[in-house]
Amino acid sequence: MRKMTRLSVTTLLLAVPALGLAETTAGASDEARALIQQFASTLQSELVSAMKAGGPTNAVEVCQDKAPAIARTLSQTSEWEIGRTSLKTRNPDNAPDAWETRILEQFESLKAAGNEVAGMSYAAVLENDGQKVYRYMQAIPTQEVCLTCHGSDLDPALAQTLDEAYPEDQARGYSAGDIRGAFTLTKPL
Repeated sequence: MRKMTRLSVTTLLLAVPALGLAETTAGASDEARALIQQFASTLQSELVSAMKAGGPTNAVEVCQDKAPAIARTLSQTSEWEIGRTSLKTRNPDNAPDAWETRILEQFESLKAAGNEVAGMSYAAVLENDGQKVYRYMQAIPTQEVCLTCHGSDLDPALAQTLDEAYPEDQARGYSAGDIRGAFTLTKPL
């Protein structure tokens, strides 16, 4: 089986000529990736500061409060709706919709076929309530540092803090290299 790169996965739906939206969507994936980079680097900076100030338990507040605030700010200053989702959510507000679920499952299939998670993305032009929208998702690979809060062997104090902050938490038991979830972006066309 041929491995699909990020480019071939991303262009799969955008290359359909019947859509006639090539000019409208030109650069949209680049915009989405730039916003993801901004979101990820801002969040990472906040997490590093929180970890230095008070360890992993302190970082829970960053994910709970600052991550949604970062997404809101980026959404308000761009034409995009920006968020994160996963098949195993920590915060039920981040539960995937049907399209996101399907793309996350496709990401898992691609990973199982030997594709790298880093850079895995997917884009599509869809209709939402009568309006065409551009949707973009990029997989979030689980790194070693993520396992502190998302792995199988959590510190008991951290586990208690997570239980209190996220009573419906499903985002544990990951290993390095797993798909932790995805950034998900939507832009009206």
